[in-house]
Amino acid sequence: MDASPPALTRPPTLPRRAVLLLALPAAACAVAPEGPSAPQGGYPPFDFSYLLPLRLNVASIEVTQRFVPSGQPPDVSARDPVQPVAALRLMAEQRLKAGGTAGRAVFLINDASMIRLGDMLTSTMSVELDIIAPDNTRAGYAQATVVRQRTGITGDLPAVLYQFTREMLDQMNVEFEYQVRRSLANWLLPSGALPAPVQEAPLSPETPSLSPQAPPPEAPPSTPIEPSLPPSTPVEPSLPPPTPVEPPPA
Repeated sequence: MDASPPALTRPPTLPRRAVLLLALPAAACAVAPEGPSAPQGGYPPFDFSYLLPLRLNVASIEVTQRFVPSGQPPDVSARDPVQPVAALRLMAEQRLKAGGTAGRAVFLINDASMIRLGDMLTSTMSVELDIIAPDNTRAGYAQATVVRQRTGITGDLPAVLYQFTREMLDQMNVEFEYQVRRSLANWLLPSGALPAPVQEAPLSPETPSLSPQAPPPEAPPSTPIEPSLPPSTPVEPSLPPPTPVEPPPA
C-alpha cells in the first residue's frame, strides 16, 4: 500500500499591520533624495504672522528675487532646511499688506548668502522696499541689511544653518521695520485700516463757483420796544384846613 503524500503546510502569515510597517522603510529608501542638498525633515517652518503687519498705502505688493545662490562651495545655503531666500520671501508675504487704492510696492531680495569657510559661517541678507507711484516712478524706498558671523561650526550642519537663519531673520525683522518706519512713514497706514475711499477735492479759493450764490435770508421785522417808565406814585387830594368854631355867648 502506497504511503499517502505528506500534507502541505501553509507558511505562517504576518498580520497586515506588520506588513505595512516592514514596507515603510523600504518605501522611504526608494523615494529619499540623495546628495548634500537633500531637504532635512523635522524642522518647523518659520512663521512671522504674529508680528505687527506693515500696511502700505498702495494697491498691490510684489516680491522680486535679484539674488540667486550659486549652490557651489563655499555656498551652503542649499543645505539649510529653510533657505534664506525662501525665509525672506515669507517675511515679505506675511508682514507687508496693501491697504491703498493706487500704486504698488516692490520687495527686492538683493542678497541672501550663506557662506562657510573652514569653521566660520557668514551670512548676509539685504532687502529693499520700493514704492512705485501710479505714473511708474519711484516715490520712496527703504533698505535693510544684516550681516552675521559665527565661528567654531561643528556637528550637524543643517541644524546649525537652521538656527543661524532663524537668528538672522529675527534681526532682519527688527532692522527692516525700523527702516520702513523711518524712510516710508508717509506711506504707512494705521494697523487695521481699510482702503481710503475716494473723496471729492474741495474748491480752492482761486476757483470761482459755478452756481450763483443765494442771497442771505432777510431778517424778520423788528418790533419797536417802548421805553419803560418807572411806576407813578399816587397823589392824595389836599383838604383845606378846618375852620375853628367859636362858642356861643353866655
